[in-house]
Amino acid sequence: MTTAFTAACVQMRSGVDPQANIDQATRLIKEAVSAGAEYVQTPEMSNMVNGHRSSMMAALRDEASDPMLAQFRDLARAHKIFLHAGSLAIKNGDKVANRAFVIGPDGDIMARYDKIHLFDVDLPNGETWRESNTYTGGQEAIAVDLPWARLGLTICYDVRFPYLYRGLAQAGCGILSAPACFTRQTGEAHWSVLHRARAIENGAFMISAAQAGVHEDGRETYGHSMIIDPWGRVLAEADDQIGIIVAQIDPAKVSEVRGRIPALKHTRNPKMPETAPA
Repeated sequence: MTTAFTAACVQMRSGVDPQANIDQATRLIKEAVSAGAEYVQTPEMSNMVNGHRSSMMAALRDEASDPMLAQFRDLARAHKIFLHAGSLAIKNGDKVANRAFVIGPDGDIMARYDKIHLFDVDLPNGETWRESNTYTGGQEAIAVDLPWARLGLTICYDVRFPYLYRGLAQAGCGILSAPACFTRQTGEAHWSVLHRARAIENGAFMISAAQAGVHEDGRETYGHSMIIDPWGRVLAEADDQIGIIVAQIDPAKVSEVRGRIPALKHTRNPKMPETAPA
């Protein structure tokens, strides 16, 4: 379980047309395969970025009929890769699941993860986000065993909640992921430092594909897909354009770093002060 492998992040600029997004993702995944990638990750909301709820709901499908998921399964099978759909918007009753999928080289779905933490916030620039109005939150942390290491699945806003990553690391994950659709404003301030912190504090690789640029619905995302090693070194980073990044992942580095700084072994759960009065 310590053999090195090649990982790739696909950086997209998904729009409102699912077929156009499928075409964009397919081209980039094939580019990653040509670069030698054995594990390929796409960003959050790969199949659609559409801030207009009614038109988004009209275009979405459930898991059984989602065309991007079907295409991703075919691509994984055809190219014998592990394909990690960072997330797809999947119709779930009258709401939407923000759901990640890990697909094996046989085209079978190995794992699913629904984003736990929903982004409900008012930003200083006037932007307002209420994911809970549209999306259902997940309830379970998920890890999946790849041939090289155990992978912990998270999505975007989850990256601000360190306990989730510590729990995944304690469950044996040497690779963590937070594929995203990060806004430019928050990305410029926090994207890199949050990813390096999650890698450093857990002695784990962080691999996160991102959306990038100005989308059809008007939102602007930060890009800068990143692959970071357990010491916090950036192995590969994108800019704000559509494309791919690739890096060699050596899982042996996880044990090496955790041996040098055994923070996981030293984790304690002390009694905390009582909550301060409002």
